[in-house]
Parts: sequence; structure tokens; C-alpha cells
Amino acid sequence: MRPSANTALRLASRRTLFPTTPLPPAPTKTTTFLSLRQIHHTPAAPATVSPIHGSGPPPEPPSPAADNAAVRLARRKKQAELLRQAADIRKSQQASSRKKQQPGQEDRPRPRRFWKDVGVKEVDGALQVHLDARPLRHPGTKAIVRLPLSKPMLAGALALEWDQLTSVQQATKHHLIPLTSLVCRAIDIAEDDEVAHSGAVESLRAGIAKVVMRYLDTDTMLCFAPPPASYDVIEGKESLRETQQRAYQEIVGYLTSRVWPGVEIEPVLDGDSLMPKSHSEATRAVVEGWVTGLSAWELAGLERGVLAGKGLLGAVRLVVEWSEDAAGLGFGDANKKFGVEEAAKAASLEVDWQIGNWGEVEDTHDVEKEDLRRQLGSVVLLVSGTGMKSS
Repeated sequence: MRPSANTALRLASRRTLFPTTPLPPAPTKTTTFLSLRQIHHTPAAPATVSPIHGSGPPPEPPSPAADNAAVRLARRKKQAELLRQAADIRKSQQASSRKKQQPGQEDRPRPRRFWKDVGVKEVDGALQVHLDARPLRHPGTKAIVRLPLSKPMLAGALALEWDQLTSVQQATKHHLIPLTSLVCRAIDIAEDDEVAHSGAVESLRAGIAKVVMRYLDTDTMLCFAPPPASYDVIEGKESLRETQQRAYQEIVGYLTSRVWPGVEIEPVLDGDSLMPKSHSEATRAVVEGWVTGLSAWELAGLERGVLAGKGLLGAVRLVVEWSEDAAGLGFGDANKKFGVEEAAKAASLEVDWQIGNWGEVEDTHDVEKEDLRRQLGSVVLLVSGTGMKSS
């Protein structure tokens, strides 16, 4: 008996899905059957190889920027000119936008300072800075700022500081009036000295003395670098340790012989030690007593010098050299040997030594250098004078 057509189709499908031993094709009676196809077939695609494009010869190695003051100055002038042009463009755009928003109204200028002229006048035995007819006042107490007659240079610098302000808003920013802040600090100390303090309230003078005494045991001038190894020695160049020892002998020798006779001030960090050592109680008592006995102008100047140079000894040497009050041992000496430049170098010995070996970081080291000299210069202006005290 022959199999039917449906049975033959099922057998053929089974052989396709589950291949076994081949069977002879079944006879068919009709030609209407569909041809059999594979279930899935994916042709293999050949890999596409991207061509390699050459980029030419390698770039030239970078060349270091020229360490030339004239080149840096020209570059900064160009940058300042670009910033000025951008500011002019912004101002013109803002003016045009305001005119569009409010047609028919004129562009109102920004409020400027209320004074035109700044001058120094002598009033009732003291120097005063006048903004037109108004005397300069303390920003906190609103009292008139009065300077001794022996400080005409300080009064002139204070007037110049206010003459450079362009608006009232700038007068409220302390970083734009640093000399005014320093003068007011001295005035606050003098006024606080006249107030009777109880045991629970610390005087302003005692608080400043406590702060500056913290820098005695961590003074940068007393922290010596370890002795240089054989591979660190550069022929013809002074090592960092030798530079520190030379500054130490000059400044500390002057202080221990003329300011604090008999007091021993030794390095607090020497050799390979890691933890600084403290001075003796006798040394600290002598130095703190000297600081507490300073005048209000000297104490304010010492505080500014200590915080600027991160050291006590250099600031003391600067105040002693230029003060017109009791602490001024060099008053009246025209050939002063320790000024702003010497104090700044003593406060940044290690930084200057590293710059001499590895170079200066632009807009960092140079800015810090000028800012340090600006603050130490304000100390000289504050404590110096002509010696002519007001009655």
C-alpha cells in the first residue's frame, strides 16, 4: 500500500529538521506541492579594513616661555587692552538695551563718590583727612580720624588712598582701604587702653600680644633646613641652610644685643628634627612684656607685620628700626639698614631660594611678593614720623 501525499510531506519535513539516514523520495501523484526551504540562512560578511591615513611629521617640542620682564609686561598690557575693549562693548550693549526698554529717557550714570577733593588739614593739634569739607571718620565708631602731628607722611598716604576711590561702594570694601583699616586699628587700641577691664574681659592689647607670641616658637627664621647632602651642594651657590643662618645671625643678633639684652633665642627646628621646640618661660616672659608695653601705633604695626610675614622676629626688627616712639632704637638715623625690602626677604627666605633654583610662577610668586612689600610698607608708614609730638 502506498503512503498518501500528506504522509509523504510530513516525512520530508521531519528529515529536514531532524536529519537521519536518507530515504528514497515518495512517489507523488500531483505537482502542486511547494518546494522546501531552509528555516534561516545568514551570509558571512567580510571584515571592512579602514585605511591608515598618515598625519605628517611629529610636532616640534614645546619651547619654554621667555622669562623676560619686558615680554611679560607687553603681554599683560595686551591683555589689559583686550579687557578694556570688552568692558566698553558691554557698556555700550547695556546702554542700548536700557534705551530700548525706556525710550525717551537719558542714560543715568552710576552714583559716584560725593567728594571732589581730598586734603590734609591741621585741626586742634592733630592732622585730619578731609573729603571736601567733611573730615574722615572711623567706619565703626563714626569718630573723626585724628593723627599725630608727627605723622604727615601717614596722613598724606591716607588722603591718597581716599583720592583713588571712584565710588562710595568702594569705601565699604576693606581690601580697597587697607591703610585706613590699619589706622583705625591703632585708634581702637588707644581707645581700649583707656577703658577699665575686669578680669572676665580681656583687653585688646592682651589679645594681640597673645596672638603674636604664637609665632615665636614657629618663626620661619628659626626653622633651619637640614644640612645639605653631597649631591645637593652647588658649587658657587649658597645653600638654604647657610642663607637662613646668615639672616638669623643678623636679625637675632641685633635683637638680643639691643632690644632684649641677655635673652637667648635659639632655632626651634634644626637638623633632622620634625617637631619644633619651645623657648624657655623666661624668654617668653621678656618678649611678651616688651610687646605689651608698645604704644598703640607700634602694636598695630607689629600685628600687621607678624601676620604678613608669618614671623615675629622680622616684624620686631622692622618696628624697632622705624618707630618714633619708645621702641624705636633707630629713630633719627638717616642710614637705616633694615627696611621693607630687607624685611620682605627675611620673611620669604625659603621661597626666594627655591625661585632662584627652579624659577618663578607667574601671577603667583610675583603677586605675593608685591603684596608682602605693600603690607610691610604700611607698617613703616604707621610707626614712623618726624618725632614732633602734639601737645
